[in-house]
Amino acid sequence: MIIIGKKMNFEALDRRGTYTTKLDDAIKKFGTNDLLPLWVADMDLASPVCVQDAMRKRANHPLYGYTVYPERYYKAIKKWMEKRFDWKIKSKWIVPCYGVVPSMNFAIEAFTKKGDGILVQTPIYPPFVSSVKHRKRKLLDNTLVYKNGKYEIDFEDFEIKAKEAKLFLLCSPHNPTGRVWSEKELGKIIDICVVNDVIIVSDEIHADLVYEKTHHIIGSFEKMKNRCIILNAPSKTFNVAGLNTSYAIIPNDKLRRRYTVEQHRSGVTNGNPFGIEALMAAYEEGAEWLDALKVYLFVNIAYVNEFIKKHELPIKTIKTEATFLVWLDCSKMGFTHEELVNYFVHEAKLGLNDGKSFGKSGDGFMRLNIGTSKEVLEVAMQRLLTAYREII
Repeated sequence: MIIIGKKMNFEALDRRGTYTTKLDDAIKKFGTNDLLPLWVADMDLASPVCVQDAMRKRANHPLYGYTVYPERYYKAIKKWMEKRFDWKIKSKWIVPCYGVVPSMNFAIEAFTKKGDGILVQTPIYPPFVSSVKHRKRKLLDNTLVYKNGKYEIDFEDFEIKAKEAKLFLLCSPHNPTGRVWSEKELGKIIDICVVNDVIIVSDEIHADLVYEKTHHIIGSFEKMKNRCIILNAPSKTFNVAGLNTSYAIIPNDKLRRRYTVEQHRSGVTNGNPFGIEALMAAYEEGAEWLDALKVYLFVNIAYVNEFIKKHELPIKTIKTEATFLVWLDCSKMGFTHEELVNYFVHEAKLGLNDGKSFGKSGDGFMRLNIGTSKEVLEVAMQRLLTAYREII
C-alpha cells in the first residue's frame, strides 16, 4: 500500500458483494471462481475522495430523477482538455453520452452505410471489430506490425485500405498494446485520411494514463478539426466506469449534427446524476490524485517487468507506454494458444484476457490488468512462477 497525502490511499479493495463484473462474471468467463481475476479494465483502487464526497452529497438528496447536463459539466471538460492536453475546445463541441462503445456505434451509423469499409488496427479492444461486423460494414484490418518487441503501423497497408474506407476507428492510446502514437505517426495517419476523405473516430479513453510520453489528441491537429470525432470519459482515469458517463467532442457542426441524430434515435438524452457529479468532481479536483496514481501504476508495471526478467520466465512484456493493461507475449512458452489460456486459468489460477479476443494477431498473447495493489500483483506473479516451475 502507498499513501500519498491524506486523500490518496492506493489499496486493493475487497469488491465482493458489489456486483462487480470482474468477480461475478468470472465463472461465466473462465468456468471457475478459484482464480485471481486480473482481466476486465477497471481498477481495484478506490476513486479519489473528491469523487466519493460528490457522490455522497448527491445521494443525500433523496430524489434521483431525470437529470440534465449543467453548464458546469461542459466547463469541467473544457478546462480538463486545456490543462492536461493544451487543447482549447468549445462547449458546443461536447456531446454527452453514457459510454464510448455506444458512441462508436452511433458514429458508424451516422457516417457509413451497410457495406462501407471501416479501418481498424488489430490487435484491438474487441468492440472495435464487433461493432463493425454487427452493423454489417466491411472490416478493413490494418494489422499492427509486431517488430523487436514493439508495435508499429504498416503505413503502406494503411494507405491501400484507406482508399476503400469511409471511417477509421483509431484507438489512442492503443489497447491492448499500450502504444502512445507519436505526433509523427498521427500526422501520417491524418494525411492519408485527408487525401482519401476518411473520417476518424478516436477512442481516447486512456489518454490521461500516459506515462513517459506525450498524448496528442487527434482533434488538436488543424487538418483534423473538420473530420474527427473524439470519444472520452473519466471512467478509466478515475475508476468510475460503472457510472456510464462519457462524451464525444466533435468540432465540426455538420458532423456533430449527424452524430447527434443517431444518438437521439437510440433514446439517449438524459444523464446519470451520479455520473455527472463524478465527472465534474474528478475533472475539477482530481488532478493531484491522478498524478499520484500514475506513479503508483508505473511502479506496478515495473514490478511485473522486473519479476519476469529476474525469474527468467519465457514471457516478454511489451513496453506499456499508457493504460494499466500489460500486453504479455507468451509465444516462447511452448504452448498452443488454447494450451496457454488453459495454463493461466487452471495451472496458474489467474484470470487474464485471452489475447485472441483482440484479433488473430493476439495469438500467443495475454492481457494483464495491473490496476490493483502491489500485494495482489505479488500473489499473481508468484502463482505464475510456481505454475511454470511445475511444468519444466
